Amino acid sequence: MTKRAWWWCGGWLVAAGWAGAFPVLSGLGPHRSWGTFAACGYLSAALAVALVRRRGREVSVAVAAVGAVLVPLLVLVLDGRGQSEVGVIERSGSLLLHTGTPYLAEPASVAQYTPYLPGMALLGLPRALLDDTPLGGSPLGDARLWCAAVFLVCVLRTVPAGRRLGAAALTVSPVVALPLCVSGVDLPLIGLCWLALVRAAERRPVAAGLALAAACSLKWTAWPALAVVTALLAATAGRRAALRGAAVAVGAAAVAVLPVALRAPGPLVEQVFAFPTGRGRLPTPAASPLPGRLLADLGPPGWYAAVGLLLLAGLAVGASLLLRPPRTAAAAAHRLALGLTAAFLLAPAGRFGYLALPLVLVLLPLSSSDPVPVPLSVPLSLPKGLPWAPPSSSPTTSHRARAASKPSSGPWPTAFPTTTSWSTPRPNPARSATTPLSPTR
Repeated sequence: MTKRAWWWCGGWLVAAGWAGAFPVLSGLGPHRSWGTFAACGYLSAALAVALVRRRGREVSVAVAAVGAVLVPLLVLVLDGRGQSEVGVIERSGSLLLHTGTPYLAEPASVAQYTPYLPGMALLGLPRALLDDTPLGGSPLGDARLWCAAVFLVCVLRTVPAGRRLGAAALTVSPVVALPLCVSGVDLPLIGLCWLALVRAAERRPVAAGLALAAACSLKWTAWPALAVVTALLAATAGRRAALRGAAVAVGAAAVAVLPVALRAPGPLVEQVFAFPTGRGRLPTPAASPLPGRLLADLGPPGWYAAVGLLLLAGLAVGASLLLRPPRTAAAAAHRLALGLTAAFLLAPAGRFGYLALPLVLVLLPLSSSDPVPVPLSVPLSLPKGLPWAPPSSSPTTSHRARAASKPSSGPWPTAFPTTTSWSTPRPNPARSATTPLSPTR
C-alpha cells in the first residue's frame, strides 16, 4: 500500500472513531443512529483503501458516502427523526405560505420559536407545498434534503473537475455528514458563504453579492461575511467593485427580509435576535460551557462583559481586514472562520455544534483549490544568433513569439519564462559589413 493510501486509511479510521463515539456518549437518538451507521461505513472505507489497489480512494469515498450519508439519511427521513431544527424549518415554510410570515405571534414554548431569518423558510416550502397534494408526508419534503441540495450545488459550482474527489471526501466526512443527516440547517449557509468568497476572488462582485445576500437572509451569523467579501473584492478588483458587491448584497438581502420584518417586527426581533443571545422571553436551551456562556451565567455584568469581548473580537478582525486584506478565497475563508470562531466562543449563548461552521470553511479551500497547472509545451531557451536554428515554417511564428513574450493576464503565473521561438535570427547589422567566417575559423 502506498504512502498516500496509508494516509487515506488513517483518515477513515479517525472518522470511524469519531462516529463510533456518538452511540456511546450522545444522548440524542438521531446522533446515535447516525454514529452506528457511519462508523461501519468509515471502517468499510478504510478496508477499501487497503484492499483495492486500483482507484482505491474513489472506491473508499463511495463506500463512505453510502454508509455515512445515504443509509442513515434515508433511515432518519423515513422514520421522521431528526433534530428540532428540521421541524422548525418546515413549520416556518408552512407559516410563510399561509400567513405571509414564518413567525408565530405568541409562541408558547421554545419549540415554537423560529430563530432564523425569513430566507430559511424557503427551504421548508417544499413540505408545505406537498402537504396539499397526494404526496403529502412524502420524504421529498424533508427540509434536510433541500439544505443538502443547496450546499452541494454551491460546492459543485466552485470545485474544479480535478479536485472533486477531495470535495466528495469532505462531504462524507463527519463534519458534514452528521449535520447533513440530522439537521442540515447550517449547510446552506456554509455553501453560500463559500460561493460568495470564490466569486469575489474571481472579481465578480454582482455574483458574490447575490450569493452573500442569500446567505444573509438565512441566519444573522452570515453577516460577518459581508465585511470579508468586501475586503476581498477591494483587494482583488478595486474599491468600486467592492462597493458594488456590498450594495448588491445589502440590497438583495433587504428585499428578502424587510417585507417580513415590516409585517411582524416584534416576533422577528424576539425570536431571531433576543432569543439566541439569551435575552429573550424564554431561555435558550444552548448551554455548552463556552467562555461567553460561562460569563453570562454570572448575571447581567457577566452578560455585558461577554458582549463587550465579542465586540472587541469583531473590531480586531475588522482591523485585520483593513490592514492586511485577504487576496484569495482560501485566505478570506480562513479569516471568516477566525471571526466566527471568536463569535461562537464569546457569544452569551452558544453550542459546540456551532463550531462546525468555521471548521468546514477552513477545510473547503483544501478540497476545492485549483492545482498548479502544468504547461502543455515547454518553450526552449536558445542563444540568439545560432547559425543552426531551423527556419520558420509559418509566417505567424514571429507574431506568436511576440504574444508569448507579453506578461500573462490569467490567474496563474507563468510556470516557465517565455523565450525566443524557433525562427531564423535577424541579421546583425554590425557583422554584415565584415567578411563571413570560413568553416576553418
